[in-house]
Amino acid sequence: MLREKKNSARRLNRVIEGRDTRFLDILYTVNDKQCPIRLASILKPFDVFSEYNKRIGYITSHSFMATSLFDFENTTVSDTVLDMPAAKTAAAPLTVFDLTRKIKGNLETNFADFRVVGQVSNLSRAGSGHVYLTLKDEHAQLPAVLWKSVAGKLRFKITAGMEVVCRGRLDVYPPQGKYQMIVSEVEPQGVGSLELAFRQLYEKLAGEGLFDKARKKPLPRFIKTVAVITSPSGAAVRDFLQVLGRRTRQVDVLIVPVRVQGDGAAREMAEAIQTVHQIARKKAIDCIVVTRGGGSVEDLWAFNEEILVRAVAASRIPIVSGVGHEIDVTLCDSAADVRALTPSEAAERIAPEDAELVRNLEMLRRRLEDAVERRLQRYRDKYHHFENHPTLTRPERMIENRNRMVDLCEERLSRALDRRVQGATEKLAWAAAALEARNPLAILARGYTLTETETGLRIRHPDDVSHGQAIRTRLADGMIESVVRKLS
Repeated sequence: MLREKKNSARRLNRVIEGRDTRFLDILYTVNDKQCPIRLASILKPFDVFSEYNKRIGYITSHSFMATSLFDFENTTVSDTVLDMPAAKTAAAPLTVFDLTRKIKGNLETNFADFRVVGQVSNLSRAGSGHVYLTLKDEHAQLPAVLWKSVAGKLRFKITAGMEVVCRGRLDVYPPQGKYQMIVSEVEPQGVGSLELAFRQLYEKLAGEGLFDKARKKPLPRFIKTVAVITSPSGAAVRDFLQVLGRRTRQVDVLIVPVRVQGDGAAREMAEAIQTVHQIARKKAIDCIVVTRGGGSVEDLWAFNEEILVRAVAASRIPIVSGVGHEIDVTLCDSAADVRALTPSEAAERIAPEDAELVRNLEMLRRRLEDAVERRLQRYRDKYHHFENHPTLTRPERMIENRNRMVDLCEERLSRALDRRVQGATEKLAWAAAALEARNPLAILARGYTLTETETGLRIRHPDDVSHGQAIRTRLADGMIESVVRKLS
């Protein structure tokens, strides 16, 4: 019995010192009552609270479930604890639900907020708006989900193969016994989410031709009314109006108040553009200015949202974009017909100075006077030329010259007609002689006759007639009718 007590004590000490991870059956005493307990594989020493200042270990029912909450510091077990053989009592089995619930509590407690980096795969977007994906590396995979409320706020589009850093928590789904990561934040690995979103949307809209120079509309030469879409309380509108007021008093300004940053600002500005088009049906508006002052990338992000960029590109009225400072470039700038580096430059681009207009008008006046003087001088030169021309000084000479030309033409015409008549007469005589030579009557005049039947058929051979047939003989001066009496 003493040897068994010593062996049990040594086993307990080995377990307490972390040198033995086997099961250990001991008895502990609480309120003078001995109770058996089995200590399981221990990773760290236990913290045993002494009861009544005695050397008896007091362990609550839940203390042996967590392996890192206890520490036996200088605590020994009294002989009374080990004065009877260690009882090996089998623990009651857990149900699957109880075990899963304990695993769920442990995982969700220890992994309530963490960050993980991995490559996106098995990406799918549900009709409900949720995004399901798998984060993987060379050795493992982790299923994850972005609920609609999180996915809808992403600035960039997640694609398969993208390296991302996700922040979130672990969640266990008991009905299937599976765990997944509930993602609350996503950042692309190696590049900011806003920069990636900017690149993705730029490539998409550029592929549709929204940034082509061919579709950009020129500003009117002289703008009379301009609609300014901006915050009414910002510094941008004050700078714009100050510069415009110094340059000209000829432009009417219509301020369309909107928010220029934050959620919903892009939609407000897009709707403001449509409002200006409705106003333009009743009052002519020559130009729209979309502007705001400088700020961080986040502050200016509304001018990179797709809804505003498409509204700017679709506008029938020319749009000037003056967003931020010189180094700030937004998609709204690329889609606008004219980009101004600052709100002040936007005012300069739409309205020349009145003094400059006066200088231009003076220059045009001088050019017009010079042109009129040059044309008058040409008319004077022509007048002097005609004034001394013989036609005007001695018009009878022109008549005499014309008469001479008429006589000469008449003489030439008469000679030409004579030559033409003579030639035609000669041709006619030649043709008549040739025709007479071929006339059969002329042959008869030389003593020849022409014999034919009563029907007019010429008789060339005795076989052409028969005995007793009447025939006619044509002479130069008459005709003889006869009857065939003999054929030979």
